[in-house]
Amino acid sequence: MIEKQTSHTQSSGSINDLSLHKASVVLTGDRPTGKLHLGHYVGSLVSRLELQKEHAQIILIADTQALTDNANNPAKVSANISEVLLDYLAVGINPGTNTIFLQSHVPELFEIAAYLSNLVTLARLERNPTVKEEIKQKGFERRIPVGFLTYPISQAADIVAFRTTHVPVGDDQLPMLELCNEIVDTFNRTYNTDVLKRCVPILSECSRLPGLDGKAKMSKSLGNAIYLADTNEEIARKVSRMYTDPKHLRVEDPGHLEGNVVFDYLDHFDKDQVGLRELKENYTRGGVPDSLVKRRLANSLIDLIEPIRRRREELQRDPAYLEQVLREGTERARTVATDTLREIRDAIGINRF
Repeated sequence: MIEKQTSHTQSSGSINDLSLHKASVVLTGDRPTGKLHLGHYVGSLVSRLELQKEHAQIILIADTQALTDNANNPAKVSANISEVLLDYLAVGINPGTNTIFLQSHVPELFEIAAYLSNLVTLARLERNPTVKEEIKQKGFERRIPVGFLTYPISQAADIVAFRTTHVPVGDDQLPMLELCNEIVDTFNRTYNTDVLKRCVPILSECSRLPGLDGKAKMSKSLGNAIYLADTNEEIARKVSRMYTDPKHLRVEDPGHLEGNVVFDYLDHFDKDQVGLRELKENYTRGGVPDSLVKRRLANSLIDLIEPIRRRREELQRDPAYLEQVLREGTERARTVATDTLREIRDAIGINRF
């Protein structure tokens, strides 16, 4: 059985949990295409740390979904499964109270997805604004892999398989949950059942963390991220290159806060908000060098990330434990998904044997 415990780290955000109750089941997850970064920390990991105090959480490492646009590079996906798991455990996600599992090793999910796919039209998939935007970003045009176009159905299967009641999402993912609930309603209406349950979004109260370049959200693919595994030296180097105020050419010039990425980060991560307000006043009056502001941010980020990285390095020396966590979580997940699949087959009327 899993025995190692992880420590709870500093939080920098919160979630809207007004609709949650003790019996809630929360499903979250990440695609293993790289190590997790500060954008993941602010956008999802902090809320998972809060949620695990009171609620059952199912956390999937979505390696099958990652293959929908990485089919020609499966080694990238496989290599990052352990990286994502390390980040989960290092920030304080407890595998004893959360079910962390590997999507590809729960085959019941793919059978459920097959049944749900019969209830969704091609036009409905193509109308999904999240998918449309991702197709544009990836430059697929009409060369869209079928697996990529249909991954919202796979996501719906993940949600219903574990009788999920709540899913933490950003605004851009709301269309996915809308489609999932449409599928749930269609399934129950078509087969005259109430087997599948609608889910409710949990919207993060944290604003999206911009990339270091200030031009987009923090992203692995754009190379504008600070990772939870970064060394102190790497953090300081990355912060030193961050975008500030292009009009702040001389120390004595008044600086601007709007669009200044360094101050955006300080708002999220500086523990001394009183001192930060004073710094902002001085910066806007003039006389504060950007180097001082960046040094303050680097120190704040090092305070946050260094204990996470040290815990990560400790866990990395015990691959047997990591394998145990993933194996036991996957076995628990498969047990629940098997029960749901049986109910789905019964509802459709194809459970012959």
